[in-house]
Amino acid sequence: MSLDPEMPVADATIPAQWPLPPTTAGAVQAERPVGVATGTRGVVDVGWRDFFIDEALERLIELALANNRDLRMATLNVERARELYRIRRADLLPAIGIEGAATRASGSGPTFRDQYSVSLGLAAFEIDLFGRVRSLARSALERYFATESSQRTVQLSLIAEVANAYLTWIADRESTRVAQAALENREEALELTRKRYEYGAVSALDVSQAETAVEQARTDASRFAGQAAQALNALRLLVGVPIDESSVPDRFDVNVSGLRALPEGVPSEVLLRRPDVLQAEHELRAANANIGAARAAFFPSISLTGAFGTASTELSGLFGAGSRFWTYTPRVNLPIFQGGALRASLRATQADREIALARYERAIQVGFREVADALALTRTLAEQKAAQIALVAAARRAEELSRARYESGRDSYLVLLDAQRTLYAARQSLIATLLAEQTNRVTLYRVLGGGWTETTE
Repeated sequence: MSLDPEMPVADATIPAQWPLPPTTAGAVQAERPVGVATGTRGVVDVGWRDFFIDEALERLIELALANNRDLRMATLNVERARELYRIRRADLLPAIGIEGAATRASGSGPTFRDQYSVSLGLAAFEIDLFGRVRSLARSALERYFATESSQRTVQLSLIAEVANAYLTWIADRESTRVAQAALENREEALELTRKRYEYGAVSALDVSQAETAVEQARTDASRFAGQAAQALNALRLLVGVPIDESSVPDRFDVNVSGLRALPEGVPSEVLLRRPDVLQAEHELRAANANIGAARAAFFPSISLTGAFGTASTELSGLFGAGSRFWTYTPRVNLPIFQGGALRASLRATQADREIALARYERAIQVGFREVADALALTRTLAEQKAAQIALVAAARRAEELSRARYESGRDSYLVLLDAQRTLYAARQSLIATLLAEQTNRVTLYRVLGGGWTETTE
C-alpha cells in the first residue's frame, strides 16, 4: 500500500519547436562542416570525443575529467547519496542480531545474583502497512538519482568550460601573434621613416606618427600576452594538472568542434534529457514520495520486537537443559494528539513538492532560453565571420596599395598608417568572431544536453 499522491503535471509553457531563425539549417553554407551532425535523436547522444575534433583539446578534457576537484567532489556526493539510499532501503528488512549479556545484582545481605543470557532476535521492526518506510526509501532513491544527474551536470559544464578556456587561450595567443607581427612591421616602418626624414623626404610629423603606431602595437602585444597567460592559468585550474604547451597547435584552428546547424523538426522535448532537468525531476519525485510518508504517519504503526535464546544464573549452565527462552512483543502506536505536528509536517512536504515543481518548470524554461539564445547566434555569427573574412582581404589589399603609394611619394604616411590600423583591427576582429562562433557551438552542445558521454553509441 502506498499513500503517495499522483505526480503533478509540469506546465513550463514553452513552444513545441525551437524559434529557429530563417534558414538556420543552412546558415553555414560557405563552410563544409566536419565531425558529427546533430540528428533527431538529440545532441545528448553525441559523445564529446566525437563532437570535438581537436586532439589537443580532447587530451585536455580527458585530464580534466580525471583530475578536476569539482568533478571529484560531485562524484563523491553520488557515492554518499547511494549509501544513504541503501541505509533507508535497509529499513524495509528486519535487523537481526545476536546479543550476549551478563548481569550482577545485589540481593539481601552480602549476596549477589548473577544472570547470563545469549539471544538471537530483532528489535522494533516496523511492519509497513501504510507504506511510510517504502515512501521514504523511494524518496532516498530519487535523491540519489538527482545527485547522479547533478554529477553529470558538473561534468557537462566542466567539458564546456575546458573547451571555452582552451579556445580563449589559443585565440589570445593568435591575437598576441598578430600584435607582435604588427609591432615588428611598424618598427621597420619607423626605421625607414627616420632615414627618409634624415634625407628630408618626410617631415617630423611622419616620424612622430610612426613612433605612436609602434607604441600602440607594443601596448597591444603586451595586453594580449597578459590575457593569454590568464587564460592558460584558468585552463590549468580546470584541468587540475600542468599542461604541456608544446602539444597545443601554434595556430588558432577554426575547426575545433564538429557540431553542424540544428536540423529542422527537432522537438523542444529534448530538453527533458538535460542532466539539470532530470535532476529537478528526481527532486520533484522525492518530494512527492515524502508526502506519502507524511500521510502514512497519521495511521497506526506496528513494530515487532522478538528474541530467542538461552539464559541461566550460572555461566556453566548457559546452554543446559531448560535454559531456553523466547519473547515476542508487538507494539501498536496510534497517534491521537500530536499538537498539530503531523498536519504541519504534511503541509511542509506539500509545500516542498510545490517548490520542487516550480524548480522543475524553471529548469525547463531556462534550458529553452539557453538553446534559443545559442540558435539565435548561429546564423548571425556565420554571416559576421564571412563579412570579417572579406573585410580582412579588402583591408590587406588597401594596405598594400597604400604602402606602394607611400613609398612612391604619392601619399603621406598618415594614409598608410590608417590603412595599417584598419588591417590590424580587421584581423583582431576576425579572431574575436571565430572565437565567438566556436564558443557558441560549444554552448549549443552543452545546453542541448551533450557532454556527459564519452563516445557515441
